[in-house]
Amino acid sequence: MPEAMKQSGVATQDDIIRQAEATKKTLATLRSDQEKYYQTLMASPRSGEEGAVVEAQLPYLEQALERIEKGLDEAEMITALSQYMQYNESEVNKLRSQVRRLVQENVWLREELASTQQKLVKSEEQNAQLEEEKAQLQFMQEMQKFDAEAEAATAGDEGASKEQQQQQQPGQQPEDPMTMSTMSHASSMQNVASGGYEIPARLRTLHNLVIQYAGQGRYEVAVPLCKQALEDLERTSGHDHPDVATMLNILALVYRDQGKYKEAAALLTDALGIREKTLGPDHPAVAATLNNLAVLHGKRGKYAEAEPLCKRALVIRERVLGSEHPDVAKQLNNLALLCQNQGKYEEVELYYQRALEIYVSKLGEDDPNVCKTKNNLASAYLKQGKYPQAEQLYKEVLTRAHERDCSPASRTIWQLAEEREEAKARGPVEHSSACRLDNQTVSTTVKNLAALYRRKGMHIASEVLEDWLHKATRGMAYGQHQGK
Repeated sequence: MPEAMKQSGVATQDDIIRQAEATKKTLATLRSDQEKYYQTLMASPRSGEEGAVVEAQLPYLEQALERIEKGLDEAEMITALSQYMQYNESEVNKLRSQVRRLVQENVWLREELASTQQKLVKSEEQNAQLEEEKAQLQFMQEMQKFDAEAEAATAGDEGASKEQQQQQQPGQQPEDPMTMSTMSHASSMQNVASGGYEIPARLRTLHNLVIQYAGQGRYEVAVPLCKQALEDLERTSGHDHPDVATMLNILALVYRDQGKYKEAAALLTDALGIREKTLGPDHPAVAATLNNLAVLHGKRGKYAEAEPLCKRALVIRERVLGSEHPDVAKQLNNLALLCQNQGKYEEVELYYQRALEIYVSKLGEDDPNVCKTKNNLASAYLKQGKYPQAEQLYKEVLTRAHERDCSPASRTIWQLAEEREEAKARGPVEHSSACRLDNQTVSTTVKNLAALYRRKGMHIASEVLEDWLHKATRGMAYGQHQGK
């Protein structure tokens, strides 16, 4: 900065201080000389002409002394001001130096933070890799544990007959798209992946691990685990083995949850071919794979392709389980949903009505599947404009729930709503005057009936149902909270 000022011809602060000091010395010398001269004049005689001259010079001399004093004061002030400015500049330079140091330290800290973040990412990747290797080791241990048993057993007829017996036992529930939305992620995966029969012992640990990782959304671990298991199974048992088909089903489900429908469909098609070849075209596991493939096509909007697969699965289950088995009713529900998406309402009604008959005869009127199927059938009626039939089904569901949970002398909620509508009387309904809300199906039924009332112009009845549903839902939530 001072060098630049010198080059531009501007005096620096040091130059100003030096010039001020030199001026002070000059003025001090001049003041001393003037004071001596003043003293000399004051001591000289003042008579005659010389005295008149002295008297005339004295005022000028006094003014000169005063000006010299002022000049000294101003030089002193300039010196002090320059020193102060010099001090300020020194402080500014110190602050600039500190700022430069802080900026450099900030750069270092940022570099250190970036390095630490990179180390953290690498550490997480290593951790994920270790978990994957751990899971693979567990799987390999299970494989070694059961390999001896697998080699001792025959690869075909014995395993197939065992799976068929397990399929015919009640309580085995294959996956279907209607119930999938109400099932938890893990349980739905488990039902689909099982392929309609018990998971082989040597795959059970891997199967549970994949379900756990996929349920947590950790597909980066689940997918390599499945692929490694497929490679090991194909190397030890060959591609055309039922266990390979099971693993293909599991991997297909992981892909489906990731939205990779094309890859999932290819795997399920491969699994279907293996099961048809090794287990026979009429095996329950084949029906389960057909159903899974139909569900996948349905998710992609390919209802026409899904329908024949679902129908073939129905034929197999009817042949193996009997035409009145609850699993047949589940398959009928799936098929009805596919037909409904295509506008085939005559077939939809037939499938739902048949499923309803099976549920009522085998599981009883109070089984949740009865309520769900009635709601599904009512939905099909609504799409066709058959409001009386839909209304009748909704009322049957609510009446049955009322008879099960409430006093026989009390009226159902829909009866109260219609009485209010007839009397044109608005106002809330006491929660105690109608049956309690005990499950999601009853809640859905009340909601659907309220919408139907509003569509028919019965606004008061609709408001009664909506008000009661709001209070009942709030009361149920409070009761659940109190019970925790």
